[in-house]
Amino acid sequence: MPSTQSEKANLLLLGFAFILIGLNLRPILASVGPLLPTIQQNITLSFTLASMLTLLPVLAMGLGCFVGFSIVKRLGFNLVMTSSISLLVIATAMRFWAIDASWLISSALLAGVGIALIQTIMPTMIKQNFGERAPVMMGLYVTAIMAGAALSASSVSYISINYGWRAGLGHWTWLAVIALALWLMVKRLTIQQNNTVLPLAEYRFWRFSRSWVLAIFFALGTSCYVCALAWLAPYATELGYSQTQSGLVLGFLTSMQVVAGLVFPWWAHKSTDRRTIIALLCLLQLIGFIGLALAPSVSLFLWAGLTGLGIGGIFPLGLIVTMDHQQNPMLAGKLTAFVQGVGYTIAAISPWIAGMIRDHFHRFDSAWLLLAGLSIIAWLLSRQFNPLSYARQYPQ
Repeated sequence: MPSTQSEKANLLLLGFAFILIGLNLRPILASVGPLLPTIQQNITLSFTLASMLTLLPVLAMGLGCFVGFSIVKRLGFNLVMTSSISLLVIATAMRFWAIDASWLISSALLAGVGIALIQTIMPTMIKQNFGERAPVMMGLYVTAIMAGAALSASSVSYISINYGWRAGLGHWTWLAVIALALWLMVKRLTIQQNNTVLPLAEYRFWRFSRSWVLAIFFALGTSCYVCALAWLAPYATELGYSQTQSGLVLGFLTSMQVVAGLVFPWWAHKSTDRRTIIALLCLLQLIGFIGLALAPSVSLFLWAGLTGLGIGGIFPLGLIVTMDHQQNPMLAGKLTAFVQGVGYTIAAISPWIAGMIRDHFHRFDSAWLLLAGLSIIAWLLSRQFNPLSYARQYPQ
């Protein structure tokens, strides 16, 4: 009995570490939007160039997923995790001394590498260590990612008022330092991958059509997420909201993502068929983006909330459905890495396109309508996710 209790305590501590790591994966992205007008007053930064602060880390997330397991094979899961969190600490701290756009962009790219490696290996580590509880833990981990965005978006303006925009961007360093310290304490508790399973990592998922369907579905949902993260606060500012109010609008959207990240994975856990839930989430996104484009005066908070619920549910469901396709932790991790790699690489260009639309038309309406269209396409793709067909998609 004591050993069982000890195992539960260790698992709880490890889960808390994973959640804290997840909290660190979005502040470096979400903290820019609310402060963009202030940053543009201090350094030369067009909307198209500002999109690089989202595009480059998201692109790095995508490309990093393709090499993540090759790095793990040489260094091991724990060392890669330690190094990746350290990169986040360095990248975020760089923003205390940001002197121009290139400095900000360099920090964004460096953070993107660290985030990419963490997101690549985390699904495998969760499945290895939590077994049947993996969907619940994955939901909590993804919720933590969105909670980090909510926390930073809501508070960064207040910090900026008192200490300046550089401190608003850089003070998230302390959260990363805490995560690194906790990880160094608990990494010995992780289950190490058995070397006899490693050859399975050579399974070539790019050869299967279902891998591409999953990747495009993830790309569509992530495109909606990163565009909202990058441009909702500047859009609110253009509508007459103050910088603090714009941050609160984005914070409300990301708070609804947290709610969705808790509710919808729990709901999805009750059935292996996730299609009905995904359809509802796509509908919420669709209504939210149309409202932002055509009726912002009705209530920006209402449309942001609906959009946040949709985005917040689609993100974890995309990962959970992907992991459903493979029972082996290593294969599930490899498939998830492929899906995230393709998905983030495609999604990386979406804030850039939205920024170009804003610079050309001097308004964001068309960008929101484009994202509404992506929500419809995502729903059409999700109709293929019948769990009875999963075994046929990847014949041995």
